[in-house]
Amino acid sequence: MRKIHNYINSSFTDYREKNSLKNIDPNTQDIISVFHNSNEHDVRMAIMAAQDAQPEWARLKTTKRAEYLLLIAEEVMRQQEVIALQLVKEQGKTLPQANAEVAGAAQYLLYVAGWARRIEGEVLESDREGETLYLSRKPIGVVGAILPWNFPFFMIVRKFAPALLSGNTLIIKPSEETPDCCDIFAHILHKIGIPPGVCNIIYGDGLAGDHLCKQPEVGMISFTGSVETGKKIMASCSQTITKVNLELGGKAPAIVSRKADIDLAVQAIKDSKIINAGQTCICVERVYVERAIADEFLGKLTQAFKETTFGDSIEDQMVEMGPLINFNALEKIEKMVNDSIADGAQLLCGGSRSVKTNGAHYQPTLLVVEDNSMAIMQEEIFGPVLPVMIVDDILQAVHLANDSRYGLSSSVYSDDINEIGYACENLAFGEVYVNRENIETMQGYHAGRRQSGIGGTDGKHGLYDYMETQVTYWQSRHRSTLQEN
Repeated sequence: MRKIHNYINSSFTDYREKNSLKNIDPNTQDIISVFHNSNEHDVRMAIMAAQDAQPEWARLKTTKRAEYLLLIAEEVMRQQEVIALQLVKEQGKTLPQANAEVAGAAQYLLYVAGWARRIEGEVLESDREGETLYLSRKPIGVVGAILPWNFPFFMIVRKFAPALLSGNTLIIKPSEETPDCCDIFAHILHKIGIPPGVCNIIYGDGLAGDHLCKQPEVGMISFTGSVETGKKIMASCSQTITKVNLELGGKAPAIVSRKADIDLAVQAIKDSKIINAGQTCICVERVYVERAIADEFLGKLTQAFKETTFGDSIEDQMVEMGPLINFNALEKIEKMVNDSIADGAQLLCGGSRSVKTNGAHYQPTLLVVEDNSMAIMQEEIFGPVLPVMIVDDILQAVHLANDSRYGLSSSVYSDDINEIGYACENLAFGEVYVNRENIETMQGYHAGRRQSGIGGTDGKHGLYDYMETQVTYWQSRHRSTLQEN
């Protein structure tokens, strides 16, 4: 059995059996590895290492910092097969999705490295004679990154790359559900020779993350995960007024107009629901379909869900969907579905766990509901369950879509440019996808409204979230003073 060690100051620390945690394969329920549950002392050690390393790291040319990202990207691709298999084992992805995640991580490193010569400041004229204002971007200092379990390798580099390119040093705390991918990343850092203290990795449960949030030396916490945990992180960070970057939950609506390409909408919505077994903050979580096409749309979507294959991707690489992360998640989804049926929802397909496997597999499930206030229409499901509501027109669909505490992603399916324009103008979400599946690109800006988060990631704006703006007021010496000298 593998033992995972904290990585602090470019050294793998001694493993301590006491208070260790286990990593469980969601497909087989086998123990994959054991790892240390870090305490406050471990967190302090990581912070001191990061704090000591940060000034020298920030003094490096940005292009030099980018070279480390390029080396890591190269090594990630060398180890793609190993990393992808680990993703299947510890998180339950299908092998094609796991390979795509690893390749996407490498591409993200290359993309962020490309910003080394493109970080911009501003020069402004002052109201005062002889004075110029210079706005420049500076590193924050020490950044703490608390990761989710649903994209355990990609999310490492999504926080690592912009933080380090900006001149910050980093402490990463992966989810206790998926530590092994981070261990592989630590060994990659060690192999390519990342300077001591620049990136430190600690393992543990939520208490380890809480310790990290409460340390005054940490200038920013970047977190991806649930709204409930995000609120706790904000509360902890408020004690030291630490900046937070939060990517939280979503309840993404998909609007299907009577003027939509129904086959395209069915395929894209299915793809947006079953990817990662629905455990994605931007995947379609509810559908509003116009009454005129509802029967045809529901018939085709039901058939598509019924034909979806699921299982262990190591045993069968052709399956489209893997398991939920654990049985707690499965039981939560079972309760949501059963409660909605008891409250009047109509079950079209699925509706139960699989009895054919040992894993936490739940059947792709489709429901028709009539009340937008039902919990299954308002709360994040995070599984392969999709409620559908029939509406009269696009105006009603947009109104109901906005009736949510979440505001991350949304989508609209229509071939009418005026309908598309209306939806894009009025949907109160950080992202609107038009006639396509919900998958963001690295040059965009992935950010939510309302309780879906604070700040964002990706692109120029995501990079700048890891920096602070400094204003320099440069008053030149007066002409008469220069003449006197």
